[in-house]
Amino acid sequence: MDVEKKELHIIPPYRIEQAGRFALIMLGVFLLFMTLAQIKGLSYIGSGVPPTNTIAVSGEGDVFAVPDTATFSFSVDETAADVATAQSKATSEANAVIDYLKAQGIADTDIQTTDYSINPQYSYQQSVCPQPAVYNGASAGSAVYCPPGKQTLTGYEVSQSVTVKVHDTSKAGTLLSGVGSKGATDVSGLSLTVSNEDALQVQARGKAIDDARAKAQALAKQLGVTLVRIVGYSEGGGGQPVYYPKAMALDSASGAAAPAPDIPTGQNKITSDVTVTYEIR
Repeated sequence: MDVEKKELHIIPPYRIEQAGRFALIMLGVFLLFMTLAQIKGLSYIGSGVPPTNTIAVSGEGDVFAVPDTATFSFSVDETAADVATAQSKATSEANAVIDYLKAQGIADTDIQTTDYSINPQYSYQQSVCPQPAVYNGASAGSAVYCPPGKQTLTGYEVSQSVTVKVHDTSKAGTLLSGVGSKGATDVSGLSLTVSNEDALQVQARGKAIDDARAKAQALAKQLGVTLVRIVGYSEGGGGQPVYYPKAMALDSASGAAAPAPDIPTGQNKITSDVTVTYEIR
């Protein structure tokens, strides 16, 4: 009987060794990526397991600056029997004020119409109620009909409001008195601001963070603990003018410019308030 011979394939030892080395290399790469991922996760504030031991401190920073921009609004109001006449009169007066501002060096981009309205005007006449009849000194007791009052259209009022931005605050007083002589019936909303407020806000924030850090270090020393890392941050605050002029109304009936008021600019205070939370151990 013939016996079938089978060939036995034996894997050489060097092949086994190569496979083992490849498996070890892949395992090492996997562990390396896992380690890097863990390290990267720890680099973010507040990531991972939330800290249980924390302290929160607040800080405040102030920056002062002299305002370099003044803003105010004026309006012209005219009334006439018909809309076209009222519009014509209001437009003429508004254009006269705007021409005056441009002659004083105010750019077109700093003059903006913020409101334009046309409103009907009415007069109301109350009707006279008839007296009830009287018999022998006493009222007859019957109801007396009293006709309603009468509302009559008397004309239309046209109003145009304009906001003006002045980059030279030394001219603000002259302009406030000048617009009244050119037909403005009301001037209001004067405010003094700083053009580079964003940059000042950054400075104020830096001072607030330094203040919070100093408080945290002092508190940690008193508590006998160590600051580990920042795990929370919030911010508030903003610009706060120290001087804010009141609104003013001008009488332009005489057609002459009123004396220019002094407009002290004072200082604007830019404030930043922060709260910083530290992990401690």
